[in-house]
Formats: sequence, structure tokens, C-alpha cells
Amino acid sequence: MSLEFRPPNSLQRAVKRIASLTPVAWLLARTLRHLDRAVAQVSGGCMTATSLVAGLPVIYLTTTGAKSGQPRTTPLICGVDGDRLILFATNFGGQKNPAWSYNLRANPVATVAYQGKSAVYRSREATPDERARYWRMADQIYVGYAAYRKRAAHREIPIFVLERSGE
Repeated sequence: MSLEFRPPNSLQRAVKRIASLTPVAWLLARTLRHLDRAVAQVSGGCMTATSLVAGLPVIYLTTTGAKSGQPRTTPLICGVDGDRLILFATNFGGQKNPAWSYNLRANPVATVAYQGKSAVYRSREATPDERARYWRMADQIYVGYAAYRKRAAHREIPIFVLERSGE
């Protein structure tokens, strides 16, 4: 599965700056996944609200619920490092890690879908050296990550590295 993302245009770059503001991030944390799913459904899985409006690279991550054992699918911004996918568990700078991060810790095998194609990946947390490199990558993808790190300074934000699995 190939993940190629177009660079954002000037309007999308402006939207990304606005989206990183605290009140906007608060609102997006509660609504964006629903908007992403609606746009994905209308577009046949080719785009999400986030990719359309902000030009951000969005995948669908399906994990196994840590407590429920049920599949849980979440749209997420994704970094690409060669064949690896990089996920930042910022939760919009919230107090806690997002549920999907607990799910990956409990069961590191997940399915990633992008533009109608899917593949199985195995996740692990980034090493300290990788974390420094991947935070630089995150800041290039989305200016809001710096604001999220500041708001979530009380916790270490997990970074997950996903590699294709033979499963």
C-alpha cells in the first residue's frame, strides 16, 4: 500500500494555523471524527474533511479495543518515514492519551486503510532518538502539533511507529 500525500495549498495552510488554536482544537476534538467519516462516506473513502479542508494526510486506523476486544476505527493524521507510518498520540493536546494509543499498547497489530486500500501493520513506540526526529516531522506536517505538545506538557505524548506485518 502506497501512501502519497499532496502538499497543502495556501488556504489549507491557513486552516491548519486556525485549527491549532485552543478553542478550535477543543471543538475539533469533539466533532472532527464525525465530519471525517461523513466526507469519507460521500467520497467513497478517497478523502476526509481533514484532508479536504486542511490538506493533512489522514489514514483510518483500526485497532482492537484494549478492554472490549472489539474493532475500533479512528481517522488519524499520519507521517510517513519510508515504509513506516508514524502516529502522534496528541489527542488535540488533551489531558489523556487517546483511546487508540491504549489499544495499540494492548494489541500492537492494527489495520490501516487509505483511499480504499488496507494493510496490516505492527506498531511499537518510538525510541528516544526516533522521537526527536519524528517530532520534527510532525511540525512539518502540522503546525498545531507544537501547540498540542505545549498543552499536554504534563504527559509524554506517545509516538507510534507502524511497520507492515506479514499477518
